[in-house]
Amino acid sequence: MICSETFIDVQFYDLDPMNVVWHGNYIKYLEQARCELLSKIGYTYDDMKADGFAYPVATMDLKFIKPAVFSQKLRITAAITDIEPSLNFKYEIFDAKTGEKIFKAKSMQICVDIKTRESVYTAPKRFVESVKNYV
Repeated sequence: MICSETFIDVQFYDLDPMNVVWHGNYIKYLEQARCELLSKIGYTYDDMKADGFAYPVATMDLKFIKPAVFSQKLRITAAITDIEPSLNFKYEIFDAKTGEKIFKAKSMQICVDIKTRESVYTAPKRFVESVKNYV
């Protein structure tokens, strides 16, 4: 399993009227962690596009444990659990200071040929090589 850590400071504009992070912003945090993990292994969304593939999100499973608040420092872990037949990630968000887990999630993305818009059930060759070379 390939893992990475991302740190985020909760911004005022991420809050809802109850002064906690609006639930939709957690997905934004996951996206940042996912992009940083892909960059870490050397195969970004730009590389996917250059190879003729896209990876739209097909499913997400979110578990809200405790709300995040303004100026809280968050530590987000992201891990690739599978790359075929779909790209699967596991995430956890912790309070960076206390280590308390406040959120967890999973996402599944399907590889799609950009030209045909058809699903592809094998990962692009460069992606497989990047994963193998990273491990």
